[in-house]
Amino acid sequence: MSNDGIFSAPRFPVDKALLLARLREHLPAHSLLVDKEDVRPYECDGMMAYRQMPLIVALPESEAQAQAVVRVCSALKVPMIPRGAATGLSGGALPHADGVVVSLARLKKIVRIDPLARTAVVQPGVRNLAVSEAAAPYGLYYAPDPSSQIACSIGGNVAENSGGVHCLKYGLTVHNVLRIRGLTAAGEIVEFGNAALDAAGYDLLALNIGSEGMLALVTEVTVRLTPKPELAQVIVASFAEVSKAGDAVAGIIAAGIIPAGLEMMDRKAIHAVEPYAKAGYDLEAEAILLCESDGTPEEVGEEVARMRAVLERCGASMIRVSQSEAERLKFWAGRKAAFPAVGRITPDYLCMDGTIPRKSLAHMLLAIAEMEQRYGLRCANVFHAGDGNLHPLIMFDANLPGQLERATAFGGEILELSVELGGTITGEHGVGVEKLTQMCAQFTPDELEIFHAVKRAFDPDGLLNPGKVIPTIARCREYRLTHSVDSAVGMSADQTLVKV
Repeated sequence: MSNDGIFSAPRFPVDKALLLARLREHLPAHSLLVDKEDVRPYECDGMMAYRQMPLIVALPESEAQAQAVVRVCSALKVPMIPRGAATGLSGGALPHADGVVVSLARLKKIVRIDPLARTAVVQPGVRNLAVSEAAAPYGLYYAPDPSSQIACSIGGNVAENSGGVHCLKYGLTVHNVLRIRGLTAAGEIVEFGNAALDAAGYDLLALNIGSEGMLALVTEVTVRLTPKPELAQVIVASFAEVSKAGDAVAGIIAAGIIPAGLEMMDRKAIHAVEPYAKAGYDLEAEAILLCESDGTPEEVGEEVARMRAVLERCGASMIRVSQSEAERLKFWAGRKAAFPAVGRITPDYLCMDGTIPRKSLAHMLLAIAEMEQRYGLRCANVFHAGDGNLHPLIMFDANLPGQLERATAFGGEILELSVELGGTITGEHGVGVEKLTQMCAQFTPDELEIFHAVKRAFDPDGLLNPGKVIPTIARCREYRLTHSVDSAVGMSADQTLVKV
């Protein structure tokens, strides 16, 4: 699949033989992949519509080896693309034709768990779910729970600022990480944050979380652990109209209730998921909400009753409350299986990631329905409804001429509408290469120059994940011409962006 029009990374002159010789001085043979059949599995991440073969793949097994790889690449001015489990959905780990993919998958030690401080120190290759499994004997767990938590790595979660179905109450990755240790583009060891609740100076920890591997390469993370609640129950509410489900979301929040989880699925998503996960969802519903309460039995009982009252007032046609932990997990299993379930019924799909004000959920769903007709493509909708994070799944067949282009345009329109409604183009998947064009819709030239300046401060030679996240001058100029929306991005005719 060609990347033309989506990703045009700067080229770097590379002496592959010299680079390989230098890397072999520090890494064993099994930690360097060069042959075409060996590097092909690394040609994309979870966004499989766009692919690029890497020059070399390095798999360091320690921080010292990772540091050696970075220093070699820095000395030879070779691009480096950090990679975790590659479950990302925005092309953030898409390789560079002249670069080295630095896979951190083998740095997978849980260094220590401190049950008194409620923290865990882990390497970046540790799976998200593995942290909770290791902390379970102490009555603790790691709260951020992306749908891919069985496979995604903590390093990737840090890079993308991942969330999950419980992010409304417990926050995103940025709210659950105390410290990261990593390597600069020059190979220097650096630490951001600490084990205390706060750190002096600018919040460089938060700056690096969600920076998509463009500022530093993470080698160790200290995460905050959360006590397991005594009880958790989930309500599954069915609605005959999508707009009523959206009103119920707003009503729950307006009532002062902060559920542990508040998710929405529309009819297409329900019908994709139920045959696959057998979660017991109502196939007659136009939309369902999953609303979870956790805490003491008394707290849960009161909150479930309050949420039930709101759901009934907003027109829920059916309400069920989990009566056991097994049933609760069954209800959630359906929501977490939405992406693979849709993958069973369509050759390809794009998973978008806009975020909008909660009050605009119904507006967005109606707009997406109109776009389906206009683009001639189906779209199943899954939302982190509590914080307005959308995951429309646009179904298409890349083997049919024009369908990928239509799907890409469909997704771009959803993201641009997100901005118009007062939201943003990403909630947890990152910009990567997927949303480069929409960055031109959301940010002004002055704002984008600040992004460029931050990138230069950390990485003067532009070697870490080059070409990602921050759009080029040419891309934003083309966006202005084709969309005729200079005022929307604050650009006048004599304004330009600074090229890096």
